[in-house]
Amino acid sequence: MQDVATIEEIKTAKNLSSSRSKIFLETRAYLRQSLSKIFDLDPLEIPINAHPGEPPSLPSGMGNISLSHCKDAITIVWHKSKIGIDIERTDRDFNYVKFAEKYFFHTNKSIHNNYLTKKMVLNQWCAVEAAIKWDHGKLAKDINHWQFFEKPKKLIHKKKNIHLNYSQINFHNWTIALAYEEKTSLNPEIICCSKNF
Repeated sequence: MQDVATIEEIKTAKNLSSSRSKIFLETRAYLRQSLSKIFDLDPLEIPINAHPGEPPSLPSGMGNISLSHCKDAITIVWHKSKIGIDIERTDRDFNYVKFAEKYFFHTNKSIHNNYLTKKMVLNQWCAVEAAIKWDHGKLAKDINHWQFFEKPKKLIHKKKNIHLNYSQINFHNWTIALAYEEKTSLNPEIICCSKNF
């Protein structure tokens, strides 16, 4: 995809490390190119507010966006209502039992360990990250407050009393989660691209 960046974004990128600068410019380019198709505008005319480390946003009335990337893909979602998205590689190598014990299960750990699978933990992680993006929260601060329910597909923030629904999508080598308030099925615009950052 052709790089598309504003003068401000180029200036911002110059203050980042080489790897972060590349990711920053490429994700903004994908955002602009994708949204230009939805709004039928030139990519540089899309009024994105997207600072490093902060969730991207659009002006009031233009809907809501969320993006996520992993080592070889980026996914972007646009919807009229607030939405969050996360993508993870299904072959991600991590100690899923220790991760689950630290963040998701605080009682009866031995019981949970008997039936835990990497896929279960990865799907929960992905859904919770999508919820954190919906809330514009912080992973380190919020992960312990989210409760995940597989049936029905619900996410609840215990401290803030936020109740969300979520959808899980398995696509090639990735798992993607969407978090949203709507009780009915969504029709969001999702763009998923394979990309080597």
